[in-house]
Amino acid sequence: MISNIIGSSWIEPTAVILAIAYLLLAIKQNISCWFAAFFSSLLYFFVMYSAGLYMEAGLQIFYCIMAVYGWTQWRITLPGNSKFLVKTWNRDQHIKAILLIILLAIVSGWALEKFTNAALPFLDSLTTWGAIVTTYMVAKRLLENWIYWFVIDTISVFLFYSRGLILTSILFLVYLIIIYFGYKSWTQMKDEISQKS
Repeated sequence: MISNIIGSSWIEPTAVILAIAYLLLAIKQNISCWFAAFFSSLLYFFVMYSAGLYMEAGLQIFYCIMAVYGWTQWRITLPGNSKFLVKTWNRDQHIKAILLIILLAIVSGWALEKFTNAALPFLDSLTTWGAIVTTYMVAKRLLENWIYWFVIDTISVFLFYSRGLILTSILFLVYLIIIYFGYKSWTQMKDEISQKS
């Protein structure tokens, strides 16, 4: 059954459409983004596994869990609620986050290279751990998530293209454009909230 799912031609296009829906809804801080994220990730698990990107496949399981977590976080802090806030991190928090991503990428990249037949283990690990940290940032409504995504998605374009995932690499090129508008939109929301307080 799993092999039939992996071989289905509709899997990657459907995952792409849901992934775009997730990002567009996230820009608007629409809680429905987490439903799109969950189902996109579920489909992408099969896509990444079949491409030999095992860290990316594992990441999709994490994304499903984070979609549930993100939904619970956003449900209690919807726009109009006094608790709603676009937040930022200080420099030290960013340094810790970046060092953590690099360290985990080196360790897991080494393990994948030594013990599996994973494709591009270090790049796969870097984008995976970066995405894990950044997804947490989205759930917490941290403005800088858009900057992190820009770096991760730029690397991902090459990663997916090299594995023959053309639609997914095009998706990540589109993401780079959408990210700009996401950052701009969240910055405006943050400024509006600051002026009201």
